[in-house]
Amino acid sequence: MGTVHAKEKSSFANMEMDPNMASPKIRPRHIPQKISLNQSKARVDKVNIEGLARTKNDVIEASVNELFKATNFEDVLVRADKVRSKLHALGCFSNIGVLVDVSSGPQASADGLEVTFHVDELRRVTGGVNTTVGNNTGSLVIGMKVPNFAGRGESLQCEYSRGLQKSSNFSVTVAKPYPYKKFEPMLSASILQQVGDFVKSGYRQLDKGLLFDLGFRTNPKAYHNLQYEILFRDTSALSRATSFAVRESAGPTMKSAVRHIITLDGRDDRILPTIGNLLQFTTELSGLGGSMSFLKNELYFQTNYNIMDECILQGTFQTGLLNNFHGANLTEHFYLGGPLSIRGFDLRGIGPQSDGSALGCNFFWATGIHLYTPLPFKPGKGGIGDSFKTHFFLNAGNIGPLENVLDLDVNRLIKDVRLTSGIGIALRIGNIAKLELNYSFPLKFLPSDITAPGLGFGLGVNFL
Repeated sequence: MGTVHAKEKSSFANMEMDPNMASPKIRPRHIPQKISLNQSKARVDKVNIEGLARTKNDVIEASVNELFKATNFEDVLVRADKVRSKLHALGCFSNIGVLVDVSSGPQASADGLEVTFHVDELRRVTGGVNTTVGNNTGSLVIGMKVPNFAGRGESLQCEYSRGLQKSSNFSVTVAKPYPYKKFEPMLSASILQQVGDFVKSGYRQLDKGLLFDLGFRTNPKAYHNLQYEILFRDTSALSRATSFAVRESAGPTMKSAVRHIITLDGRDDRILPTIGNLLQFTTELSGLGGSMSFLKNELYFQTNYNIMDECILQGTFQTGLLNNFHGANLTEHFYLGGPLSIRGFDLRGIGPQSDGSALGCNFFWATGIHLYTPLPFKPGKGGIGDSFKTHFFLNAGNIGPLENVLDLDVNRLIKDVRLTSGIGIALRIGNIAKLELNYSFPLKFLPSDITAPGLGFGLGVNFL
């Protein structure tokens, strides 16, 4: 982990003469030595937690127990940092400080240490008004949270959000973390209602239901979510101009599905990464009751390379396949095109259209090559200028019906492929989102596609 410098005891061999003294005087010459922390024996005799009020002792003891397994000073520091992370993951404290001192008292051991955690518990009720960023839309969120209401990290959260595109969401979520257990599981259950207008497809969607989620980590970079979702869904036409093909799939349905999401994230930053890879794979099986039955798989991959002098080369790929057994409608289809997808096309502008309404399909693939470089002459370097990047890109993809995965072949993948290129500016907005202002040039498209050449902007987190 590191080294500390110590002064060697004086000896005749390490003496030097003082030239400013009238008579010779011998003084020690100090020679620094390096001492490896992992060779300094140490053990933890005592752990103190200062600032506890509502939090129960059993979860604290379970979180700090591993400190007593330390065998050297480096191990103590490493484990103290891990314990601090576990205490923070409980969601009970706003601030956590750590102090490591020499153990004292009649029961102190020769190499004993005493570790003290200073904690500030969260208030009983917190809340506020803030904004969030979704897929090319922003939302105003009003929320209230009751943290640590039972003393073991449990939380109750209520949120209402209103989006810019006539969307609204309401949810009540109860969550319980277990950061001191193997795999660090997190349990949550939500009651939710979501309303959204999908103008490009001509329908409105109302979802009411329950979502149960078990999250756990199998290694520092791999996180899993096992979910069960039951939704009562109602879709309706937005206007009289909505196509008959969309009206056919309108009406009430019920969805009962299980879902597994695995995320492998080794990037150094989630907004504008410079190195590392991201892989996310989602499998959803619907049909455990309800009126629709299908198997849906989605894959997203991103890789980043720092090729030279802050120039980042990024490659992305995503694909999806929907096997419809019974009842899956437009709400479960895949859609392609838009500022967060294949740029240079209108939102949902690629693929089948019916009287101006996008119908989507059960299969798609899309890929992108991006080059992010500093702004010319690097204005504002070391400050706000580092949040801006020049952006060059090339996007390609295809969408279409696929009745059976066995029908998948290379010719079908590349037939009628869409291609676009462009240049623009990418702006990092804190650790929340990325904004892109691009000038796009659609290079290859079909007559049925809706292109959007020229200037366009996208706001979100996950881009193609």
